[in-house]
Amino acid sequence: MVEGDYNAGEVEEKWQQKWEENKVYRYQGGRDSDKKEVFSIDTPPPTVSGNLHFGHVYGNTLADFQARFQRMRGKEVYFPFGHDNNGIASERLTERELGIKHQDFERKEFQEKVREVCEKYQNEFEEGMRSFGFSMDWDNTYTTIDPKVQKISQLSFIDLYEKGREYRKKAPAIWCPECETAISQVETEDDEQHSHFNDIEFPLASGNGSVMISTTRPELLPACVAIFVHPNDESNDHLVGEKAEVPLFDREVPIIEDEGVDMETGTGVVMCCTFGDQNDIEWYQKHDLDLKVAIDETGTMTELAEKYEGMSTEEAREEIIEDLEAEDYLMDQRDITHTVQVHERCGSSLEFMVSEQWYVKLLDKKEEYLEAGKEMDWNPEKMFTRYKNWIEGLQWDWCISRQRDSGIPFPVWYCEGCGEEIIADKSDLPVDPLSDEPPVAKCPECDSTDFEPEDDVFDTWATSSLTPMINADLQYNEEIDELDINKEELYPMNLRYQGHDIISFWLFHTVIKCLEHTGEVPFEEVQINGMILDENRRKMSKSKGNVTTPEEVTDEFSVDAARYWGANASVGDDLAMKTDELKSGEKLMRKLWNASKLVEQIGNKNMPDIEEEDLDEVDRWIIGEADAAVEEVTERMENYDYSKARDSLRVAFWHKFCDDYLEIAKQRLDEETDLSTVYALKVAHKKFLKMFAPFMPHITEEIWRDMYSESSIHRSKWPEPEHVDAELEKGENAMEVISGLRKFKTQNQMSPTAELETVKVFGEIRGFTDAIKEVMHVENLEILTEEPETEKQIVEIKLDYSKAGPKFGDDIGEIEAALEDNEWHIDAGMLEAADHHIPAEMYEVHEQREFKGEGEMIETENSVVIVE
Repeated sequence: MVEGDYNAGEVEEKWQQKWEENKVYRYQGGRDSDKKEVFSIDTPPPTVSGNLHFGHVYGNTLADFQARFQRMRGKEVYFPFGHDNNGIASERLTERELGIKHQDFERKEFQEKVREVCEKYQNEFEEGMRSFGFSMDWDNTYTTIDPKVQKISQLSFIDLYEKGREYRKKAPAIWCPECETAISQVETEDDEQHSHFNDIEFPLASGNGSVMISTTRPELLPACVAIFVHPNDESNDHLVGEKAEVPLFDREVPIIEDEGVDMETGTGVVMCCTFGDQNDIEWYQKHDLDLKVAIDETGTMTELAEKYEGMSTEEAREEIIEDLEAEDYLMDQRDITHTVQVHERCGSSLEFMVSEQWYVKLLDKKEEYLEAGKEMDWNPEKMFTRYKNWIEGLQWDWCISRQRDSGIPFPVWYCEGCGEEIIADKSDLPVDPLSDEPPVAKCPECDSTDFEPEDDVFDTWATSSLTPMINADLQYNEEIDELDINKEELYPMNLRYQGHDIISFWLFHTVIKCLEHTGEVPFEEVQINGMILDENRRKMSKSKGNVTTPEEVTDEFSVDAARYWGANASVGDDLAMKTDELKSGEKLMRKLWNASKLVEQIGNKNMPDIEEEDLDEVDRWIIGEADAAVEEVTERMENYDYSKARDSLRVAFWHKFCDDYLEIAKQRLDEETDLSTVYALKVAHKKFLKMFAPFMPHITEEIWRDMYSESSIHRSKWPEPEHVDAELEKGENAMEVISGLRKFKTQNQMSPTAELETVKVFGEIRGFTDAIKEVMHVENLEILTEEPETEKQIVEIKLDYSKAGPKFGDDIGEIEAALEDNEWHIDAGMLEAADHHIPAEMYEVHEQREFKGEGEMIETENSVVIVE
């Protein structure tokens, strides 16, 4: 029985345990299952890199709304949970936690330490996710380092290799000196940093003058291999063909023309170093320049830097600037703020290193990948633009090799005799070349028996991008020598949900992988959520001290209130953490609980068996209003518009069901048993309870089990319209009349049960007169056929001081006094007061209608009510 005050903490813990014990959300579909339509969800596996934050909870909350909605619509929902515990993030977490460096251990030993650390955080992550009541199948979890996942990831690599979509190449790659690994373009982000433009003089080798170059990175001088000018730069065209001396270093470099030079930046003369940026790489390749490596994998100056060898890039920069100034090569130095590319994982500035890396081809299929994105429905639609912009801005193929220990190994060995790539047999996967033997005894090209194992590991996104394949259980079918999807009913998946910040990381790479492996896009729908901001709409960060954790929220508010708040913004929009908005969820829960107590108290009868024609008009009305809410909420949920679904549901429940109908039902059932009212009360209450279930699963489960069923509300059927013949407009008019009469009694200090002798109504309320009379204790209710006669009266004139003030100055006080004393006159729009003429644009007239007959008039939106 629904009684007492609602104890959210006890109820939430109770139902979370019972849902797991009874496997309420367990996926029960399968390849041969013809029981239900499947709705499959691709869950983002959170990176195991630290504590759970509200971003994890927010995205999963929105997805859980949809999962619960689809489950109640009779679909078998596949809603797994995964952990991304391979790659740089988990490796760095382990190094921080244990105070170690991965370089100090053998790969296998270090990976064991990573798994131990990650397991601790994985358990904390799962506990945090479970505490929010997410309807995931907790028996269906995975990690991205599982043997099964390793096998799928290596199968993907071999399949793409055999299709000619991968290659290994020694070339400049984006490099993180802090993490000591190559990274892909998608792992870079722009950072605004303070720096200096240094104007450096390069003497010409001919002795005929010098050339000025502006640079922010003088530490790259030992790697300078050429100087470039634009062919249209008339002021510098005489330099082409000359050679210049590199200051501080006893070398000469050629001066070359190239259209890639930006004449508007610095002096319009640019030095090319191997490598400072993308332009350097392009010039190096285009003009076949020398390769000089002045910075090593750790960001330390090499032997090429001569006296600066062993310094960090920052230390070398300071020393070189001092020496340039001492030897009169530094002509000027200016403060600037410029954009620097950094590694999104650690925030370190990036370098470009020549190394052998594995790549997935992207640039030759940009248009195809763009068209694939158009095949998916984007929610919100505007997020497709981010996907499109990323593809159009791609400059690099996807570098998938990482020089780390925590990750999935490349299934590759190299012949030491000829360099032939030896790929593992699919039937042997997963393999680790550092500990496993190659699949051949000798090289098929040169017969050598010596092989070198590949010691790089996959980029974490190379595996995370396979989550649809992991969920659908990609396998190698030896009989037909092809990849095969074992759980066909799951693929393509119905929904991918994620944050907008990883569209270029996760979503884009998933489209590539799945399209190449299956020829199909991986999802039907994409749901992109925004970010959680602080109350001042700033991004949360530890450095700002404005991070709010899920635990901090649930220490003060119930989980259902936090979930309800999660629907506060439209999908795709950022959401600010505001306490007042969390309180609104608590208020609604109290309203739902108390209303349910009242429904059980006054309607404590079995559901009557009653025909539609026996329903009273007011009971038809509330069923019709509940049906209208069902239609709107259903449409909103189908379109991932949770905010409007929630808001329209709240308004219908709070005002129409509670404020209007529940008061009528209470009075009717206090006096006698009215089967029509009992039926309508329960039908409408059930509908509202079910519609709230996706948003507030705990309180709705508690009420449902106490009042209606021993089975979970979350396995019940989503409400459908009854299609009763209801007069919604007349019913709404009647509710307005009741509301107006309540206000009249309050203003006149009358008891709610005080009798009203005569009430006259001009408005369409036929069929609802008995309900009005009963609930408002009206003895005589008369419906008027003509609107009562009224007169418009001016009740106030307000000056627009922004316009009247400058014109009338100190006389404004006299004009106000005249208006207050009703000493004014309006003629043809001109207001006359205190001997001043005020034009119409300088004042506003406020009017109201006054009833001249017997009684007091009440105006509602659609009716006029006279109380005698």
